[in-house]
Amino acid sequence: MYDAIVVGARCAGSSTAMLLARRGYKVLLVDKATFPSDTVSTHLIHPRGMAALRRWGLVERVAATGCPPIRTYDFDFGPFTLSGSPGTKDAPVSYGPRRTVFDKLLLDAAAEAGVEVREGFAVDEVTFSDGRVTGIRGQGKGGSAVHEQARGVVGADGPNSLVAKAVSAEQYNEKPKLQASYYTYWSGLPMNGHFEAYDRGQKAFAVWPTNDDLTLVIVGWPYAEFEANRKDIEGNYMRGLEMAPQFYERIRAAKREERFVGAAVPNFFRKPFGPGWALVGDAGYNKDFITAQGMSDAFVHAELCVNALDQWLSGSRQFDDAMAEYQSTRDRQVLPMYDFTCKFASFTPPSPEMRQLLGAVHGNQEAMDGFARMFTGTISPAEFFSEENIGKIFAAKSARS
Repeated sequence: MYDAIVVGARCAGSSTAMLLARRGYKVLLVDKATFPSDTVSTHLIHPRGMAALRRWGLVERVAATGCPPIRTYDFDFGPFTLSGSPGTKDAPVSYGPRRTVFDKLLLDAAAEAGVEVREGFAVDEVTFSDGRVTGIRGQGKGGSAVHEQARGVVGADGPNSLVAKAVSAEQYNEKPKLQASYYTYWSGLPMNGHFEAYDRGQKAFAVWPTNDDLTLVIVGWPYAEFEANRKDIEGNYMRGLEMAPQFYERIRAAKREERFVGAAVPNFFRKPFGPGWALVGDAGYNKDFITAQGMSDAFVHAELCVNALDQWLSGSRQFDDAMAEYQSTRDRQVLPMYDFTCKFASFTPPSPEMRQLLGAVHGNQEAMDGFARMFTGTISPAEFFSEENIGKIFAAKSARS
């Protein structure tokens, strides 16, 4: 009997399992994949996510992979560019490690903490007794059927979570797929510590460095164009880059090294707990990847979930009370970014007021740093777009005039 079985061993799952094991619990972590392996992902860890990795003692391992640090975020809107630093004292830089590298790093950290890891394990069903989740049935690498039991089962198995489906987890605050993006990797495209984003209304793209001297370039367009653009992915991808002529000249001198990978995702919250089960990461809350919050969210929410599970497993608090606080804290923290991300992903033209605000931010280094921190989740959009902060930005612009 395990204290917890975690289904899914990528960012949210390995983190949750590791943190539970570090608190002395007996944990089984399973995944149908074997590692190292890739998965569709923007694989960008903003400073908020790096702060969690620092708390866990893993920042040096990320740096040791050779992935370049990112210190500056440039947001090119055409007429002007906002260039700011999203970092903090505890987490001054971001990283964009390949998932083939980072997921194995995190899985190894879970195993070092004492987690029992089973790769290549396909979960066939979640088991119940008297309406309560009690374990899983599945098949390991040898193909033999296995039934494992636990006090709690945690679904960290992504937006299409088998655990969430098995328990009929309630969804709310749903929004449809809003944009579709394709990415690939280029050599000969140095970034010099910068993340770059280019917004041209109906299309946008972003660029940042990753492992092996490669650079990820991702191009997005409205979801309504998804099917039509799939007929000529490379052509539409390159036409998107032509929107920024100076960047287009840079990439023409580079070399594409891998195939195109594309995705479009729905936006939703799920109730992340019920009798004997919990959800964490994209299994419990998913939003468009245009702001690249997924990995950082996974780490922060793993900590919240583990704190709640620890209260229950240790007997200090009732399960429903502890997990309800996990849900309310999660939702309160992410809702402003969820709304901002969905609006940004809809490619809705900015209002005259927004254009005026961005123009006032331009040239004000404190405000540009604030914009970068808002976009990366270091501060909440609610804080950046507050009347007080907007008034401060416009007052600074008047003083400069």
